[in-house]
Amino acid sequence: MEKPKAVLFDAYGTLFDVYSVGLLAEQLFAGQGQALSVLWRDKQIEYTRLVTTSSHGAHYQPFWALTQAALRYSCKKLGLVLTPAHEHQLMNQYRHLSAFPENREVLQALKANGIVTGILSNGDPDMLGVAVKSAGLDGLLDHVISVDPIRKYKTHPDAYALGPQATGLDARQIAFVSCNAWDALAATWYGFRTLWVNRYQLPFEELGTQPTRTGTNLRDALSFF
Repeated sequence: MEKPKAVLFDAYGTLFDVYSVGLLAEQLFAGQGQALSVLWRDKQIEYTRLVTTSSHGAHYQPFWALTQAALRYSCKKLGLVLTPAHEHQLMNQYRHLSAFPENREVLQALKANGIVTGILSNGDPDMLGVAVKSAGLDGLLDHVISVDPIRKYKTHPDAYALGPQATGLDARQIAFVSCNAWDALAATWYGFRTLWVNRYQLPFEELGTQPTRTGTNLRDALSFF
């Protein structure tokens, strides 16, 4: 097949480690840091689906607000007292999540080969702007695409359609990279060529469709070329 002309990356979980916040959570809530980071992430994604599919999106809230709501819920479920100071610390840490170490190397290699690069993310523009700058990825991304303008989160097909709209390319000319199996699956259904980055040695979704490729870190995106 023709090589992709663009590579779009999911942000949270793919370029930025959503579980790195667990280190701070462990300092604030000894013995509960990992549990909080996992539940927080799961609830965050659940909320994106809930506001997208209910009442034709009438209950949409920006990703930052859903992230905050998911943190509050998770602390309540785990029986943790979330003070305003703790909430501020954890949310600020989420704004500056650790980046995976190979990010810069991979993006530089793609740019060196003339490949269009970008992010296609549930994150709202302010969140993404801070995360990209904090990770030192300025200048390595041609597009930073947020779903916020259309008020629909992935896995809605309109969210994935933002990729072809921004790049001017057909979906089959775009490789989409995600660490989230549900995201890689939906992007495959949409028509992208996909790479699922299976960092945590998990099974893929059992819905009869496989991603175009599977790897263990972002360097595997270079296998398309």
